[in-house]
Amino acid sequence: MLESVGSLTGSPWIYAAVAVSVLLDVFLPVLPSGVLVITAATAAAAGSGAARVPDEVPDILALILCAATASVLGDLVAYRLAWRGSPRLDRAIARSRRLTTAQERLGGALATGGGALVVLARFAPAGRSVVSLVAGAAHRRARDFLPWSALAGLTWAAYSVALGYYGAQWLGTTWVATGVSVLALFGAGAGAAYVMRRQPA
Repeated sequence: MLESVGSLTGSPWIYAAVAVSVLLDVFLPVLPSGVLVITAATAAAAGSGAARVPDEVPDILALILCAATASVLGDLVAYRLAWRGSPRLDRAIARSRRLTTAQERLGGALATGGGALVVLARFAPAGRSVVSLVAGAAHRRARDFLPWSALAGLTWAAYSVALGYYGAQWLGTTWVATGVSVLALFGAGAGAAYVMRRQPA
């Protein structure tokens, strides 16, 4: 897998690719932004022990900050679009029991300072999209939502990078290490989705 994206991970364009992928996956949750972050972190681990490397592999800290910043910006764009409102979005929320329940849970969580729900949703499939759009549609205050969005983005980015980096350190920089790391990310998402479903409305 690393070979197929070697030219990208070996250039500064990897940061742009990560930023665009993470920013847009709030609208297109099918984008493999997590896989791209893990692959870049695996490439960083591959070069960490070589003498030739510093300018040829991604920097771990820069990768975390890039992914986290793009995550917050994507959340903010979705939040502002939903804040402005559209009859179509309002109808979608009203028709969907899941979105209505999410709106109620999120409103209560933010009102009581329990925005850990925002962090948890960042790991669940499409959870980030639901939370950002619902927060905007419900006109929740930005100062209640954005700090939790920042914490969610940083937590997710650090976790994803750590999976790729340490997975490669332990298992070697092969497709096996990348695959195990991606499975661990999906496992965290499945766990987050399960916990969110178990929360009382």
